[in-house]
Amino acid sequence: MIELLLQARQATTLGLLDQAERLYWQAIEADPRNAIAVVGLAEVALERHDEPTAHLFAVKALELDPDNVAAQRLAGRTAEILRERGELPPAPTSSLPGRSTPPAAPSPPAAAAPPPAAPPGPRPAGSASTTPAGRPRPTPRRRPGLLRRFLGGR
Repeated sequence: MIELLLQARQATTLGLLDQAERLYWQAIEADPRNAIAVVGLAEVALERHDEPTAHLFAVKALELDPDNVAAQRLAGRTAEILRERGELPPAPTSSLPGRSTPPAAPSPPAAAAPPPAAPPGPRPAGSASTTPAGRPRPTPRRRPGLLRRFLGGR
């Protein structure tokens, strides 16, 4: 298990996010209560600029291990990013992240609507899609199904 997590961490460091995600999911399939692997998925989502999903994974990791410092840091960081944008952090669920099978006693997942599409054209400085320096925020790469997998649906 440790070797799998180390490989996933190295893949994340090298920017091989798809490979890292696969390895973290393998670790979760072997041990659904592995908070370290869930934190890894949060870090992968954050690298993809998908802060809402990163926040969900960080909160899930805290549910699994409230003393996990990395999960605490990520949950705080992603909540701050979402608040800056005017988005409320998503409500936590007690279902474990998984690919196809929910845990033995899942709670109903919260309804998650996709973010509204940005209108074409430049936005004024200081808008939600710009950084504090006035530069445009990078467009997040959306991974269809990742949020649904986290929430336990298909």
